[in-house]
Amino acid sequence: MALIDTLSHLKPALPRSSLLLVSGLMWSLVGLMLCQLAIRWYLLAGIQDHLGFLIAGVLIALAIHSFGFSLIAKRNISRIQKLNQKPCVFAFMAWWNYPLVFLMIGLGLTLRHSPIPKTYLGVLYIGIGAALFFSSQRYYISLLS
Repeated sequence: MALIDTLSHLKPALPRSSLLLVSGLMWSLVGLMLCQLAIRWYLLAGIQDHLGFLIAGVLIALAIHSFGFSLIAKRNISRIQKLNQKPCVFAFMAWWNYPLVFLMIGLGLTLRHSPIPKTYLGVLYIGIGAALFFSSQRYYISLLS
């Protein structure tokens, strides 16, 4: 029992409100990183020629935000708010999301190094990146309420 008590003091804990901030920042920063990659690809290709791809990416982002990520953020906020007062810092995501995140990172790296033209990948990157950024706003709003 003493060992368990000793180890529990080593747990990196944060207040729930900090977990909401960590989640929001994570979603915002990853979203901005994906959008930045896509925009860099379009700038290298000549943005005037690819405005349609940018618009398509934003439209996809709005759909992903409305029907996907926004709902996931809402569930995640609810889950965080039900945690004890000082949960582990890694609880900003449910444990079962960690393998999914690693899978998505691997898929992103694979796509980025694939022969698929960057103009087409840019649509996907803007779609997912902007949707993450839009949905991250839910975390900040929950902090203010």
